Amino acid sequence: MPEGHTLHRLATALTDAFAGTHVRVSSPQGRFENEAAQLDGSTMLLAESAGKHLFLDFDADRVVHVHLGLIGGFEVHRGVVEVPAPVGQVRLRLVSGGAGVDGTSYADLRGATQCALVTGARRDDIVGKLGPDPLRADADPDRAWARIRRSHRTIGDMLMDQAVLAGVGNVYRAEVLFRHRIHPLRPGRTLRVGQWRAIWEDLVALMAEGVRTGRIDSVRPQHTPETMGRAPRDDAHGGEVYVYRRTGQPCLVCGSIIRTDVLVGRNIFWCPRCQPTFRSRALQ
Repeated sequence: MPEGHTLHRLATALTDAFAGTHVRVSSPQGRFENEAAQLDGSTMLLAESAGKHLFLDFDADRVVHVHLGLIGGFEVHRGVVEVPAPVGQVRLRLVSGGAGVDGTSYADLRGATQCALVTGARRDDIVGKLGPDPLRADADPDRAWARIRRSHRTIGDMLMDQAVLAGVGNVYRAEVLFRHRIHPLRPGRTLRVGQWRAIWEDLVALMAEGVRTGRIDSVRPQHTPETMGRAPRDDAHGGEVYVYRRTGQPCLVCGSIIRTDVLVGRNIFWCPRCQPTFRSRALQ
């Protein structure tokens, strides 16, 4: 599933391509046909993301709410001379109203688990139920900390709970916990506030870099392929990481073998030496 930086990049691309223009809206697949007809020819104001949710604001208080899910994709094309015929199951197609000096823009949505026409009030309700998003300027990390500090749930579980923290997926979870030497099964209530603030600030920086580059790179300068003289990571997800999907490989820091397990239906990854199992002093 795309993580928050991907949705943020997508929102920016859609805003750049369509904001302030009259947009032709259609549903070649047919599943969004009635809603598309209501929007066709209207003005798109902007697109924005909140966690893993995407919102396209149109005039007259109309908002398209998109959640890509596991297989969804929203491809944005700018500067084309001619818009091609739709290919595959295109749920939603946007086309800029007229060809400007830089050509025409179009975007195709496929495979999304959610594509619905809602009001601004409904959008605000959806966003209000999410935890703070490290990529949003209005995020309040203390909201997440208020839940983490009281919970018996593991920090690895809570970082993936979108009601606690929005936009963080499996890659950022695995990597930020490694970078702060915290085992993913450590109970949230055992963290200190300083540890949480360090995690939050790291997520803000890592995810902002992900927005800039379009990939997740979490290794520090001393652990890059160039510095270590090792081969770059060969993985469809791309990016240089410490533990994510590196099960059975040596840790880039200490050489221990990376381990994996399943937590709430998702794989977790950690280094047993850099992220030792938490032992409460109260039990010692």
